[in-house]
Amino acid sequence: MAEFVKVAKVSDLAPGEKMLVEYDDEDVGLFNINGEFYAVSDVCTHDGGPLVEGELDGECIVCPRHGARFNVKTGAQTMPAFAPVPLYRVKIEGDDIYIAPAE
Repeated sequence: MAEFVKVAKVSDLAPGEKMLVEYDDEDVGLFNINGEFYAVSDVCTHDGGPLVEGELDGECIVCPRHGARFNVKTGAQTMPAFAPVPLYRVKIEGDDIYIAPAE
């Protein structure tokens, strides 16, 4: 099982905000949705574009290149993306946010 790694502080990310973090040299999008934290791979499954540069619309991040939408809670996608985005587990300890790949 992959280890959790500290990537940010709860106080770094207000509700409705997003930020780019890193896990084992991989870019990961970290999102605060109504006080709950979610993390997904920062790579669009359509063309490899950076998702965190897109707009957060409710529970979905919209790819800035071609408009594919990914639900940051489930990874589910819309066209033109052809596969869900990989998810990361999120753990909060005090003010610290930790992530690990979902398995």
